[in-house]
Order: sequence, then structure tokens, then C-alpha cells
Amino acid sequence: MRVALLTEGARPHPERGAGAWCDRLAEGLPEHGFELYLLTGPDGLGAVARLSPAWHGAHDLVLWGGRPRGRAPGALRRRQYAQAYEDLLRALVLPGERAGFGAGLYRLAASAREDAGTLSAFLASAHARRVLERTWRLPGADTPAGRPLVRDVLVAADLLEQCLRPLSAPWYGTGPGGLGGADLCHVVGGGPAALPALVARQLHGVPFVVTEHGPHLREQSVGRPPLAPGGGRAAHGAPDLGGTPTPARALLLSFFRALTEETYRQAAVLTPGSAHDQQWQRRCGADPARTRVVYEGTPAVDSPAAGPEPGRPTLVWAGALEPGRDPELMLHAFARVRAELPRARLVVHGAEAAPGHRAHCAAVAERLGIAAAVDFAGRPAPGTLAELWQGGTVVVFSALSQRSPRLLADAMLSGRAVVSTDVGVAREVLGPTGLLVPARDPRALAGACLALLRDEERRSRLGLAGRLRAQERFAVEPVIAAFREIYLELVSQYPAYPGGGAADPGGPAPRPFARPAEYWLGERPRGAREDRDRPDRPGHPDAAAAAAGPALAEAV
Repeated sequence: MRVALLTEGARPHPERGAGAWCDRLAEGLPEHGFELYLLTGPDGLGAVARLSPAWHGAHDLVLWGGRPRGRAPGALRRRQYAQAYEDLLRALVLPGERAGFGAGLYRLAASAREDAGTLSAFLASAHARRVLERTWRLPGADTPAGRPLVRDVLVAADLLEQCLRPLSAPWYGTGPGGLGGADLCHVVGGGPAALPALVARQLHGVPFVVTEHGPHLREQSVGRPPLAPGGGRAAHGAPDLGGTPTPARALLLSFFRALTEETYRQAAVLTPGSAHDQQWQRRCGADPARTRVVYEGTPAVDSPAAGPEPGRPTLVWAGALEPGRDPELMLHAFARVRAELPRARLVVHGAEAAPGHRAHCAAVAERLGIAAAVDFAGRPAPGTLAELWQGGTVVVFSALSQRSPRLLADAMLSGRAVVSTDVGVAREVLGPTGLLVPARDPRALAGACLALLRDEERRSRLGLAGRLRAQERFAVEPVIAAFREIYLELVSQYPAYPGGGAADPGGPAPRPFARPAEYWLGERPRGAREDRDRPDRPGHPDAAAAAAGPALAEAV
């Protein structure tokens, strides 16, 4: 089958190369034809030239950055755009009209298809800004961040234009490269990447799967660009809502919330990367019956365990230097550890994510009298995480919120014992193979670290159990098997003929699995779909009967 994989920011990341999650999926399912549809930033142009051979085609669209060239719409089209845009905006700011978001979205998409190249020009026009300002200031509008000023209108109009660009992508229809010719769409990451899948679902009835390794809406809510598949952040140039003026930020979050709800409502299957993410999706309206947890596989499961422990008791802490990761808690806990084990040392790995936070942590260590035993090692180089864990006796995480299982799983694969605060995905990932302590409790964290530093046999037992648990949950093979099953399940439930209609007007309705397996395995041009329901076509279930004559065909 032909699978259209839609994502934002999977590239450009040359350092991840073929190890990226999307590449592993395409390489693991060679029986299917994958085409990549990539939303990227202006510096991501040409990234599709570095594709793995597993891909059967690639298309990119600049999502963030300067507005693409395009002509202004005529008077009639401008009125159509304005009405659809107003309906969409009313759904964002008026509590009683939330249900109108989808209708406004699809009407914008329909107008963009009928008059190509005009949507972005309209959304960036003074007319669209007036519509936004008028709607945003309607009586009863929900403006929890305050009444919007002129600068808020300008900022929000610019960001909405960028978010809605996929509606005018040249990807719709049943021709070559068209999403209407796909058997299913697979959205990786959510957010704006789901827009083409929603339009293809509405136009052609193409089902779609949504995979989120960290829900897009949650990442936007905390003011961070969403995670891209395989690690890293979203496409270069994506807006950081943490620095956006408050009313505009509130409006954009309302847009992402409405888009998320529409995506979850229309998706055939949701595959969150953890049960923690699954619960988050349910709070956003996801149907539990259409949700299936698929952990993010990593090739690191095949890497060897860390070697001998260092001669000196060493705690390794890893994470971004920011308040949410709470490195200060680690420092206070280490001061207690140091009082009991004077030879102990702490190595802190991580880049400074909040300005001035490294200096703040260094000042805290100085005040606690442990500065000589604390090494701020900075951000680890790509591909050196194994060496990071190798240098520690125990690995410690002190975050206030552990959203992604990736770093925890990597530490477990090293075979080192792990201590973590009991937040987010930590309990789900570690289970009984690590020690969990309450957040913001330096006494409990220090006690857990001391218990492991003083008990070599327990460290070894927990480290081995954690490695085996991570190998079982985060291997690549179960991920590939899960999506192979999901894809086959979907195409068995949806019409076999693309576009959701019969091959000929007035002809028989399409049937699930109307084509035999030989049709998919035989040599044929990719994307060839002509005459596929004719009974005299080679490979059709009734082809032999048709060749033998009407009487035999009737008997069959």
C-alpha cells in the first residue's frame, strides 16, 4: 500500500541520519511504499535530497518564515476567504461557537484549492487583519490574557498565516504526489502536520494515523517547540510561544487546542508514545477505543552495557539546565550525600536552557560547600550518551515533569541503576527496576542515592533489570510490528478505491480488500490505479471467470 507520512521538523538533522524514527519506520516496512511530506523552515529546503533509499518520494513545504509568493485573491474569492476565516476565528474566541472550527478550516482549504496561491496572500493582508481584530474584540470573546492591542493583532495574524499554510499545499488530488491517491496517511508529531491529513480525509476519505512522542499541544502549552521524531525540536524557525506577547500566545494556544481536538476526532487511530501521553490525549478528547500505545523504539537497545563503575562514588545527572528539570534539587540532595560519603562526586550534563541558570546552580553549589565535588560538564556531544552513563555509579533524574521516556530509557539501557523523581512517565518507564522519590524532596532523593551507592549488589541487580526492561519496551521490532498491524487493520476497514467512491459513476460500491494480495505483490508502476476494479484485469478475483466466458462468469 502507499503510505503518506506527514511530519514537521523530522529534517534537517543530518547528525541523526538514517537513525531517525521516520527512516526506521520506512526501512522496517519495505512491503509498503512510503512518501514523505515534510513541513520545514526556510533553512530546511533541500533536506529531502538526503533521504534514505527506503522512501519512494518526498515533498516539502516551507511552513515557518517569510510568506511565500502569491497573488492577491479577487473580490469574490476575498469575500469567501473572509467569511471562512471569520468562522474559524469565532470558534477560537467565542465559547459558544467552538464546534465551528472544522467547518471554517475546510472552507478555507476549499477556497485555497479553487484559487491556488492566494491563501497566504489573503491571510497576510490588511483585510484579514481587520477581520481578526473585529472578531477578537467581539462582545463575549474569551480573552483571558487581556484585550488585544494592535501589536497582538499583527503578531497573531502573522503566526496564523504560517500555521495555515498547509491548507494551500499542492498535495491534494489523486494524481502523482497527491494525498488522495494514498491508502492512508500517517501524521508524526501532530500540530500543523495534521492539516493535510484532515483535508485528505475530508476530500477523499483517506484514513490517517497520528503518532505523538509528546503531545504537540502539551509542548506548545509549556512554551517549547514540539519534539521532532527521533529527537530534537521542531522545524527551524518554528515560533517559540514562550516569547510571544501574551494575548497572541493565548489565541495561538486556542488554535492548537481546536486543531488537536479536530485531529483526535477525525483520526482513525492514535498511537501515543507512552501511557502518560495517552492520558493527556484523553483529556483533550481522544477516544480510548481508537488509542493504542506504541513506545518509541531506539536502535540503542543493541548497544553494549556500560563497563566497570568508576573507582570513586559518582552520581550522574542529565537534563537541560532549567527550573523544570530542577537541578537545584539535585544539588541540595548531593550536599546530604556528600555529608555521608565525603568521596562522592556529582557530574551534571546538560545545556543551559534558561538564561543564567548555570550560574545560579554554580552559586547554589558554592553556598552549600560542594562546589569542589560538582562538575558542570555541559551538553554532551551527539552520540556520546553511552560514555556519559559509563562515568557514573548511579544515574539520577530530579525533574518536576518527565514528559519523554527517551532519556530514561537510554540510561536504563546502560545497565546503571537509576533514581528518579516520581513524575510524568518515570513510573511507567522504570517500573520496579529503579528507585522513585517524590519531587522537591532533597531528603528522599539523597536517601535513595545513598542506598544504592552503599549497596553494590543492589545496584547491579537493578541495573540489569532496568536494561532488560528497556530492551523489551523500546526495541525497534515491536514498533514495526505494531504499525504493520495497524496499517492492515485500517485498510481492511476503509474502501479499497481511493477517493471513497466507485470506479465508475453508478457502479458497485467499493469493498474492503476488493483486490487480492497478488495485486500488491505484482510488478506494476507505483501509484497506478487505473482499471483496478475491472473483472477482466489480470489479478482480479474474477479475471479467470471473465476470460472463460459469460456463462462461467455467471456461474462463478
